[in-house]
Formats: sequence, C-alpha cells, structure tokens
Amino acid sequence: MRSDWLNCLVSTLNKVSDTEAIVIVDYGMGNIRSISKVLQGSGVATTVSSDPASIVSARKLILPGVGHFGQAMRNLRQRGLIEALHEAVTQREIPILGICLGMQLMARYSAEGNEEGLGWFDGSVVRLKVPDSARYKVPHIGWNEVESVKSSVLTAGIDSAAEFYFLHSFCYETQSPEEILMTTAYGCTFASAIEKGAMYGVQFHPEKSHNVGALLLKNFAGA
Repeated sequence: MRSDWLNCLVSTLNKVSDTEAIVIVDYGMGNIRSISKVLQGSGVATTVSSDPASIVSARKLILPGVGHFGQAMRNLRQRGLIEALHEAVTQREIPILGICLGMQLMARYSAEGNEEGLGWFDGSVVRLKVPDSARYKVPHIGWNEVESVKSSVLTAGIDSAAEFYFLHSFCYETQSPEEILMTTAYGCTFASAIEKGAMYGVQFHPEKSHNVGALLLKNFAGA
C-alpha cells in the first residue's frame, strides 16, 4: 500500500512529463561517477539522485552497488528509497538496470547479512561455492568470460564469449532459468546477468569493462 506522501507525489508526477535523463540511484554505495562518465561518453544524459521524486519520475533507472548487502538495504531504507523504487519499478514499470550489488538487491533474500531484498526476482544471493579455493579465489576479481544463453536488447551486438570485469564474493541463485540472460564459469557456473520484463541485472561491472561494457550500458539506455 502506498503511503500518503507517495500517493500525492504520483498524482503530481502524472501531470508532468518524465525526465529525459537516466537516473542513477545514489544510496551511498556504488561506482556512480564511473557509470555516469561511461554513459555520457556515449551521448546518454544522466543524473545522480537520492530524491524519491526523481526516482519515480525517471525515464530509466540504474541501481549500482559495491559492498555489503545488509548495509545497502539499510541505506535504502534510511533514505526512504525502497517505497519509491517499488513504485517506479513494479507499478510504473520504469526500466531498471542493477549492477553488481545492485543486481543482488533485486533478489528475494541474501545470505550476506541474512537480509530480505527488494524481491523483484524470486531468487536468493549466496556465497560463491568454488571447488578449489587455491585456484579460484573468493572474492572473484578480474576479467571473466560470460556466455549469453538467450537474446536480449541488453546484449545486442555483444559476442557470446565476451569478457567483463567482476568483483564479488556472492552470486545470484534461482530456480527460474527463464530469467537468466548470461552465465559465467568460475569454478562453479553462476548467473551473471538476469532479465524479467523491464528489469535487468548484471553481476559484473560494465563501467569497468571498456568497450563491451559501454555497449551494454548504451543498449540499456536505448532499450
């Protein structure tokens, strides 16, 4: 159920045009400047905001993230952003791209902090389970090949064996294979990109992945 302030906000926003910029959600955790720089280099207008009104009125949203899942949810809660994000994504169906921790926040639950997530994807975040800890270090840091398992506007023009830059200790686990867009093998095989409707998530960092990452961000901007 919407709060009174959000009902008032939505009523006002329905009378005005949406912003042309992609809003990068600022909740105190994420490579915000790097993402903005890459998008602007592709001619895409961006704005960084922690204002619920900007989030609900956005043309598109990017939810970045680096750090601890539990702290990220606390930050979103303390800044009053969870209700605005739900309104934007589940009610107004504004397209959103979650990056790294931002993708994990879309899950139902995370073992990192035993914390509930936003619940947009019916999966959980678990620690990477590698069979050989001497060979496969956790956190997983560096370039790794991804494999596309289905076509998507997000991955248009990207080779099925492209490499992206990773930095994470936890990964997304789901019983719904239809939402998996890309997988990555690092000792184990995990979902490195997911998609459901207008919601997208990538475990890697496109803003650190040079030309191929810039293309993915540009694809999202134009989707």
